[in-house]
Amino acid sequence: MWEERYAGEDYLFGTAPADFLPRVAGWLVPEQTALCIADGEGRNSVWLAGQGLSVAAFDPSGNAVAKARRLAGEKGVEVAFHVTDLDGWDWSVAHDVVAGIFIQFVGPVERAELFRRIDRALKPGGLLLIHGYAPRQVGYGTGGPPDPENMYTLDLLRGAFAGYEVLRAEDFDADVDEGKGHSGRSALIDFVARKPGAA
Repeated sequence: MWEERYAGEDYLFGTAPADFLPRVAGWLVPEQTALCIADGEGRNSVWLAGQGLSVAAFDPSGNAVAKARRLAGEKGVEVAFHVTDLDGWDWSVAHDVVAGIFIQFVGPVERAELFRRIDRALKPGGLLLIHGYAPRQVGYGTGGPPDPENMYTLDLLRGAFAGYEVLRAEDFDADVDEGKGHSGRSALIDFVARKPGAA
C-alpha cells in the first residue's frame, strides 16, 4: 500500500513541513538529536535538519525514502534515512527530540505499544512532538484514515504520557494545504511535552 501511495515523482504531502513544526520551533535546540517516525517523503525531517538538529528518520516505503533523500539533497542538509517499519526500528537508541507527525495509521492496540516505544526512544528531559487529527476529522474527509479510533484526543495523549510536562496541548480546526494528501478544513491536535528527568 505505502509503496503505491508514494510512487511517482510528486510529493504527496508537499515539501514544506507540517505547519505544526514552525509553531513549536522555539523549543528546538540546534545540535540536538531528533527522530522522525514514519517520516514519509522527508518534509519534516529535512526541515528539522535545516534547523541544525542531527536527525534520523525512517519509513517503510522505499519510494518515500528515495524522495526524502532527494529533498534533503536539494535543501543541502543531511538526514540519516532508513527504510524500515515500526517493528524494525531500534527503539533503544534515545534522542533529544522524537516527532510523530500524522502517524495515525496505527489503531488503538498498536498505538499503545507505539507510545511505549516513543517513551523509550526519548532521553530524560527530551522533547516529545505529536501532531495529528482529532476524531471529528473523519467528518471532514480532508486527510487521514477513515476510523475515528485512530485519531487523538488531548486526554488520550496526556494519559499516554503521564508524568510528562505538557508545554502545548491544542485541539483546533484549521485550513490545511499540505499537498494533495492533506488539503482543506481539518481537525488538528498539537501536543508538545517534556519527558521527566534531567535535560
